Amino acid sequence: MKMLVNVIFPIEPFNSMVRNGSVGELIGCVVDDIKPESIYFSEQEGNRGAVMVVEVKDASAIPSIAEPWFLNFEAHCEFRIAMTPDDLQRANLSKLAEKWQDVHV
Repeated sequence: MKMLVNVIFPIEPFNSMVRNGSVGELIGCVVDDIKPESIYFSEQEGNRGAVMVVEVKDASAIPSIAEPWFLNFEAHCEFRIAMTPDDLQRANLSKLAEKWQDVHV
């Protein structure tokens, strides 16, 4: 399944890696290992961040995606399932609405 992965880098150790020139090569190694479908770098919550789209065949693959960011950057990672329009249509929302519209607890 496709997942969106938000990565938030704290100011340190990232600043130190920028100053010593190692950050670019290290990010390159991590991205080469994870092989995301796409990755974009941006600001998140006032910090440096990245958003990746990755294919996850099994939940056991999640540590191999998160650990490089945790161990090298002390980053915070969030995983969200991503659905295509076809996935959403297969969810049969109208049937779910029928089932749950008159349920009162």
